[in-house]
Amino acid sequence: MTRTYLIKPVLDHHYPAITHGEGIYLYDSQGKQYIDGSSGAVTASIGHGVQEIIDAMAEQSKKVSFVYRSQFTTEAAEQLAKKISEIAPGNLNWSFFVNSGSEATETAMKIAIQYWQEKGMKTKSKIISRWMSYHGITMGALSMSGHIQRRERFELMLESYPSISAPYYYRDAGHRTITECDDFYAQQLEKEILRVGKDHIAAFIAEPMIGAAGGALTPSDEYFLKMKDVCDRYEILFIADEVMTGVGRTGKMFGMEHFNVIPDIMATGKGMSAGYTPIAAAVVSDKVMEPILNGSKIVMSGHTFSANPQSAATSLAVLNYIEKHNLVENSAVNGAYLKGKIRELAEESEIIGDVRGKGLFVGVEFVENKLTKKTFDRGLDIVNKIVEANFEEGLLVYPANAGEDGLTGDAIILAPPLTITKEEVDELVRKFAVALRNVEREVLGKLLKK
Repeated sequence: MTRTYLIKPVLDHHYPAITHGEGIYLYDSQGKQYIDGSSGAVTASIGHGVQEIIDAMAEQSKKVSFVYRSQFTTEAAEQLAKKISEIAPGNLNWSFFVNSGSEATETAMKIAIQYWQEKGMKTKSKIISRWMSYHGITMGALSMSGHIQRRERFELMLESYPSISAPYYYRDAGHRTITECDDFYAQQLEKEILRVGKDHIAAFIAEPMIGAAGGALTPSDEYFLKMKDVCDRYEILFIADEVMTGVGRTGKMFGMEHFNVIPDIMATGKGMSAGYTPIAAAVVSDKVMEPILNGSKIVMSGHTFSANPQSAATSLAVLNYIEKHNLVENSAVNGAYLKGKIRELAEESEIIGDVRGKGLFVGVEFVENKLTKKTFDRGLDIVNKIVEANFEEGLLVYPANAGEDGLTGDAIILAPPLTITKEEVDELVRKFAVALRNVEREVLGKLLKK
């Protein structure tokens, strides 16, 4: 095999080369077709090869592709910020553009801390986050993340921010009602605030629905109302991490809209440009910007490529495309259809324990025993078997953590492009069903031999 010069996720793994994509499909150099059932990393939300976006990118490249944000602004960046203000809930009217979700959550954290500094409360510098959460791979974002596997290599270098439980009704509601679970989670938040001291805490950060660390764990309608009430009582800002759930993914423009809670700061990315270019944003409320505008007038963050016009124009084209083609509504309708089909499979499956999520953000958790909800032994590597079996069938799914400890459990996320049709959902489900049966035969056979 010819040597490679590219550092890939697994160095000795063979990765097929993708030559092109069209709609929900990708094609490799051998001609094999794949349904992009995870939109890459829950990113390619409008599908591949969309000519309207390609044209917008080409048009901007004829004007200017890069200027430095400390020297200039551009029409593309200004128009994108205006568009986000129009589609974001409440008075989230200010956008700070960065390159990735990790940078967006870290910028949100920095702005939250700066808000309190500008108000003369310089001790408020800690962030409360949840176990079974993932906010990014940079050191600040990883410090806020409760993703054990991604933390462990750098643990000694990280802040110990994760401290409370995530809403996990599949496991927690066995001995409590949903309401009692929500009260317990809110009490945990309040106890952590009291333990650390409210004068030391700047913000609480949470994903509306948990992605990589929980396989689309989805809270009740009351959960965020109760958590936000605690934050407000103790003067704690609320940051919503919408990097995965934003821009139509869950059947609303932003995931928090399901729960009637408006965050003080919101991070978004991934679907914001649908993978056509790197861009993300920390979106800030008027309330949070006010003391900064009246004080230093500088948000202390920034990256070389922040707000570059090429990415801004691309993102603006994507947002306009999503609105023009009613893709948020399509996500809600076909997402419900997809979840219903997977639940039908779950009734027959011996290893699907839970199906959850909203819109085209569907999580599937696998267990050894459906009655006791016992997770598989980690050595069986179930989630990778599921991913590989689907890959063989020409379906791409996204692996996620699950289980009581957020480490030993197995889950995947199905998150195809928002453009998917019912007929394409049926095709996706057929492939998933074949892969599921193949894994069940292999795994259950091994368990019977024990």
